[in-house]
Parts: sequence; structure tokens; C-alpha cells
Amino acid sequence: MMSDDTFQIFRSVLDGVNIFFVIYMIGYSTFLFLAVVIGSSELYKKRQQEKLKHTLLQDYYIPISIIVPAYNEEVTVVETVQSLLALEYKLYEIIVVDDGSRDTTSAKLIEAFHMHPIRRPMQRKIDCQPAEYVYETAELKVPLTLIRKKNGGKADSLNMGINACRYPYFICMDADSVLQYNSLSHIVRPVIEQENVIAVGGVVRPANSVTLEKGRVINYRLPKNILACMQVLEYDRSFLASRILFDKFNGSLIISGAFGLFRKDTVIAAGGYDHSTMGEDMELVVKLHEYCVTNEIPYTIKYATDAICWSQAPERLSDLKKQRKRWHLGLFQSMWKHRKMLANPKFGKVSFISYFYFLFYELLSPFIELFGIVTIVTSAILDLINVPFMVLFFLIYAAFGCILTLTAFFARIQTIDLKVSFRDVVKAVFLCFFEVCVLRFIMAFVRATAFIGYKNKKLNWGRIERKKIDVK
Repeated sequence: MMSDDTFQIFRSVLDGVNIFFVIYMIGYSTFLFLAVVIGSSELYKKRQQEKLKHTLLQDYYIPISIIVPAYNEEVTVVETVQSLLALEYKLYEIIVVDDGSRDTTSAKLIEAFHMHPIRRPMQRKIDCQPAEYVYETAELKVPLTLIRKKNGGKADSLNMGINACRYPYFICMDADSVLQYNSLSHIVRPVIEQENVIAVGGVVRPANSVTLEKGRVINYRLPKNILACMQVLEYDRSFLASRILFDKFNGSLIISGAFGLFRKDTVIAAGGYDHSTMGEDMELVVKLHEYCVTNEIPYTIKYATDAICWSQAPERLSDLKKQRKRWHLGLFQSMWKHRKMLANPKFGKVSFISYFYFLFYELLSPFIELFGIVTIVTSAILDLINVPFMVLFFLIYAAFGCILTLTAFFARIQTIDLKVSFRDVVKAVFLCFFEVCVLRFIMAFVRATAFIGYKNKKLNWGRIERKKIDVK
């Protein structure tokens, strides 16, 4: 039995933790509210400007190299390249980098596009594993190159692609993704409209149960798989929230590896992708911030809300766990490597808003949330908390989160002219509660345990089951 003094100390500690947890959740909800409101209004505003911008900018373009790193992607890589060949853009090339796949990734491409071997010297401005062979084809309207290299990881493959690309801007994307027909035109607009743009992020949306024809969505519905369906809601809220808000003050710290545009010479000067981290996409963006600020180079990193990439969301919990563990480890590695940006006036809002957000509401959030749940349950068991009040608080929090999630989902649907059935509306309303209250905390546990044995996972791509994308 505890003494009265010990019990009072224990009770005070629990009370303090519970109060901190409540304040933390209120702070996160407030940020999410502001971000979703700003993001939604930005989407509707851009939709009104769309026709005018299309008229003014349709004759302007910049040459682009599209780099597709691939490792054991025989199931999807041909469809991905076919979709890229159908894009409506005047000047671009496609470079597929096979990172020593153990399947028939290269063979599938060579056969499908009648490619032939060539000798092509490449200047290695960024260090990467050597190429084993290079294939090209002259039968297509867009130059297509296949580079087979020794296995070195996704970042190493991207560096190889940068060394090989001909054009001043490059796009990195995944081999299980499909770009919408007008994505290139949309993602280059910030470069055309503004000076000193060195990177632009696009929007990633789950392609599960979506049918595309020549880059156009001809049938949109929510995935039949419940787990994938909840990820649709999660993706829309995530991309609508922090990324649009941070874009307002040049504070974006991440551009998804599935779809991003970069200025080649700046990336090379900054050292390219870091092959020692699992979060090469975020690490590069943070590195670009640090490089430009340190060297007093004017720069802007933008987010294109209408440049859409359709990518596969994991449909099995085991695959989703692999993905989220990899993401969280990459987040930790990136923030630790560039920790000099924390509370550093030299980096301005990027330090005091963006970095702090990713630190407290992304990196540390699973530990804070799980610890908060444990202390609240402990307090309830020991009758040290007002249980009805806490239940009411969590119900309000869940309802608030559901409203914001649905706001983000329907704002995205309406502003890109997609239609959803009444059945999908009901499904979204029903599943948003489970996404906010169940999936969120399952993923919190997954992310919190990601650090177990992480040193052995640094270059692991985290194999996830692939299915063919419905492309016509």
C-alpha cells in the first residue's frame, strides 16, 4: 500500500499528465481546424482561377525529366510508364532506374516497349552505385530510358536518375503510381509564375478502385477495402491541412516521394538524395531549406494543389504497418540530421512553426498520445478522474475530427470535379469515425514501436504487396 504522501504525489503527476494531454489534443485540433479551413478556401479559390490560368499558361512550359526508381515492381511498372507516355505535355523524358530488382522489372519494360541496349556515358555529379546496363527506345513520342544498376536503395536510384537526366527540372515518382493527364502542366506553374522556385510538391491520392483512361479519371469510387478507404480520408485531410498552410510562408518540410518537382542544379549543389536515410523525400526538402538559408540563396518551395498523382494505398494491415514504420523512421532521421534548424532564428518560420509542428505533432505524437491514454485509463481505474467529463471530451474530439476530415474529403472531391455515389458518402461518414478514433491510435502504436531494431532497416524499401492499377 502507498502512503498518503506518495499517493498524493502520484495523483498530482497523473493530473499533470492528463492536463498536458488534453491541452495537447486541443492544440492539435485547433491547428487542424485552421489548416483545413485555410486549405479548403484555397482549393475553392484556385478552382475559380483555373480557367484563366489555363488560357494564359498553356503555351508556356519547361523541359522535365521524370525519374521512376523501381525495385521489384514487375506488377505495376509497365502500366506506370504507359500512363506517363499519355501525359499532355510538350517536352519531357522518362527515366526508369531499376535498383537491382530480383524480379522481371527490367525484362517487362524491355519487352513492352521494344527497347534496345546502348552505351551512354553519364557524368556522375552525385555519387551512386554503378550502372550495369542502359536500354532506350526510339519508337515512342517521348524518350524512354531504362537504367539497370547495382542495388543501393531508393535514394541511390534517384541520384542515378539525376545524373542521367537531360533537363533542368526533374520529377521523382514511384513505380506504383500514375500521374493525371494534366499533372505536369499544373506542377510547373509555380516555376513559371514565380522566381527562385526550387521545388514543388504535388498531391497524392489513393488509386484503389479508381479507373483511369489516358490519365483521366473515368470512374471514381471509394475503395471496397475498408483499410484503403480510411486512408483516402486520411490522405485528403493531410494534404489539405498542413501542406497548404505551410505553403503560405515557404514552410513546407516534405514533398512526397510519389510526386515532386525539383530544380536539378540546386539539388546537385545540395548533395542530392541521402542514401543513408529511409525518408529521402523529406530529408531532401529539409536539406534544401538548410542549404539555401546557409548560403543566402533566395528560394521558394511550393505546393501545387491541383497536380495529382494516383498511388496505391496498402490494403493489408501488415503492409500499412511497414509503410508507416518506414515513414516515421525517415521523419526521425531527417529531423535529427538537421536538428540545427530547431529554434534557430536564422531559419525563421520554418524553424519556429514547421519544425516544431513536425517535432511535437508528428515525431513525438505517438508517444504523447499513447502515454496520455495510459495515464487516463490508470486515473479512471484509481477513481482519480471525472470519467463522464473525459468521455464527453473524447466524443467531442472525435466529432470535431470527423467534421474536419469530411470537410477535407468533400472539398477535394468538389474542386477536382469528381462525383461520389450516395453509398460512398455514407461510407465516408461512417468510416471517418473509425479513422479518427481507431486507425489513428493503432498507427500511433505502430509508429512508436518503429524504433525497435531501426538500425537494421535503413536501406530496406519495405516490400508491400502490389496490384495492377486500373489504367486503360
